[in-house]
Amino acid sequence: MIDIDELRKLFLFERLNDEQLTKLASSGRVETYPADTDIVRQGDPAECFVVLIEGEIQMVNETVSAGTVSMPRASQPGVYGGATSAYLGERAPQTYQHTLRATAPSRVFMLPAKKFGYIVTEWFPMAMHLLDGLLSGGRMQREIIDRRQRLTALGTITAGLTHELNNPAAAAVRAVSELRSLIRTSRLQLAELAEAGIPPEKLRTLIEAQESCTGNLGKLPQRTPLEISDAEDELGDALDDIGVGDAWDLAPALVNAGFSTKDLEKIRGKVGDEHTPAALRWLAEAIEISQMLSEVTEATERITSLIQSAKQYSQMDRAPFQQVDVHDLLDSTIAIFRGKIPPGISVVTDYDRTLPLIPCYAGELNQVWTNLMHNALDAMGEEGTLTIRTAHDEDEAIVEIGDTGPGVPDAIKDRIFEPFFTTKTVGQGTGLGLDISYRIVAGRHGGEIKVRSVPGATWFEVRLPLREPAAVPEPAV
Repeated sequence: MIDIDELRKLFLFERLNDEQLTKLASSGRVETYPADTDIVRQGDPAECFVVLIEGEIQMVNETVSAGTVSMPRASQPGVYGGATSAYLGERAPQTYQHTLRATAPSRVFMLPAKKFGYIVTEWFPMAMHLLDGLLSGGRMQREIIDRRQRLTALGTITAGLTHELNNPAAAAVRAVSELRSLIRTSRLQLAELAEAGIPPEKLRTLIEAQESCTGNLGKLPQRTPLEISDAEDELGDALDDIGVGDAWDLAPALVNAGFSTKDLEKIRGKVGDEHTPAALRWLAEAIEISQMLSEVTEATERITSLIQSAKQYSQMDRAPFQQVDVHDLLDSTIAIFRGKIPPGISVVTDYDRTLPLIPCYAGELNQVWTNLMHNALDAMGEEGTLTIRTAHDEDEAIVEIGDTGPGVPDAIKDRIFEPFFTTKTVGQGTGLGLDISYRIVAGRHGGEIKVRSVPGATWFEVRLPLREPAAVPEPAV
């Protein structure tokens, strides 16, 4: 049995009285371990609370994704490990959550887990309740704030997506409304041509001209506004000369389809002067109908593209763990953010397209890109440049997200990944965005995330392994 004076020298027990120290000494035992020996091993039944008397120990965690994670070595008498949560009783982990290794010849005090739990409960009831409340309350608080952080991010993204969807949807509604009127007018004009006795072969010629004009839409060489205005004036004068009453209303649509005075002469020669005014009015209406149809097509394609980006972002139709192109994830996040990016901020992408597919939880990585881009946009305010670039470093994929904001002060660089640490004002940030990102990158993917920053250039660098882990880890809490 260890001498109570030796126990009293350990900072963990220095405030206990002689009776308590005697009870403690009689409940435990002293063990000696040579260097490079495991005192307790992760995964074994949690049977002992271990306190270092002399020597040096190290706490080691074996993770599926990040491999072996070793804490700094400790030689201060009184440092402890093993069944540290035994005071929780049945709610305590039943196996050791870490390996405790002697890195030098060491003597340790081994206290059975049940004895340790009983002593803490009986001797320090208030402290036990405080520790229990701190543990469970802290976990609950973190889960609630984590959930709120996700909902806040979802609200931000949803607002941006709604704004982006509203523009093409409104354009489609407007175009369809105009189409109704144009189609009705076009039918009436065809009826007028038929009543005027236009021969079938001339009507076919007019339809062929319409097909030629509509085929030119969007394919004509780029012209300056002045060149377009001059062409409209020239065609308007020519239409006015042959007696077309609404010449100046028809000219813009015809010019937009590449119709010129030469085409006007061809139409006159083929359909005759008596049918030319009605034929040109019908032709202009047919061109506008084609333009409206193109607008509807473009708007619906934009809506489809945004929905696909949203599906890619949420990964709602994919397996949780998969091989993906990280550029698809980045592009979908940018697309979702597009409506929230101020006009004064430009987005630059510099992708290494030789980067192979990466094994990952795609939906969770999108949350990382969301957090990093959101922070970058917040830092820049209304003006700046958001840069996203990728690179390939042997067996790692590198993703860097940079901004031109004021930078991260040196005094807080080491704290930005701490939970609840934030530089934002009360109510504007929870301080969990970077903590969640760190846990996803390091804990879930075995990667690394770090920051480098000077005023005007802040870069968050994410490194992800290109090899698939031997087993898929459980989701991070």
